[in-house]
Amino acid sequence: MHAYCDFDGTIAEIDVTDAVLERFASAEWRHVERAWEEGHINARQCMSAQVALIRASMNEIDAFLDSVKIDPGFPEFVNWCATNMIPVTVVSDGVDRFIRRILANHGLDHLDIIANRLRVEDTGGRFNFSLDAPFSRATCGAGSGVCKCAVVQSDARQIYVGDGRSDFCVSSKVDLLFAKHSLAVHCTRNFIPFVPYTTFKDVQNLAAAQLQNLVTFHDAGLLLSQTA
Repeated sequence: MHAYCDFDGTIAEIDVTDAVLERFASAEWRHVERAWEEGHINARQCMSAQVALIRASMNEIDAFLDSVKIDPGFPEFVNWCATNMIPVTVVSDGVDRFIRRILANHGLDHLDIIANRLRVEDTGGRFNFSLDAPFSRATCGAGSGVCKCAVVQSDARQIYVGDGRSDFCVSSKVDLLFAKHSLAVHCTRNFIPFVPYTTFKDVQNLAAAQLQNLVTFHDAGLLLSQTA
């Protein structure tokens, strides 16, 4: 079993990238967002254009990131996964630098993080920002900087926890899906099985029950093979 977790709106209580843009980018970022929503550009093009509009120093951005709260149940969920030897991967179409800063504040920077990579150039006090997308794929149906369908491939059973549009494509390709907000609406409309949740405490409890069912099934199989 392998747990994959979205970040913005899932682990973090807010969409961190949007919050950074709201605070530090020029107003043009909203026009770029509208172009994406209307289908004129893809998600990767949208993010790249928006990040380039940020006007701040990294110290200013870090100070803001330090105020971001995460789901209070997530650290305990990570500990539960470690106890049960379940790898946890954060997979996000957001910005790695933002994610790492926030997770580090909660002692969780050891987690595997797959996200767009922020590049920062300091040109004499002015910071220029750009994105690299090493996890993009030309065949990505969503045109995302991080192709989640390509990332979430494993021989193990997959738990996926998400909440939004960047999770739509991968939602039909995992074994056990936890969904809320617009992802839950998408799954309902498209008849994709999912488990509704509110916090990671819910995810932990329900995943533990699933794991117990698997163990019980396995033990029953062993008993049958021994008595046959």
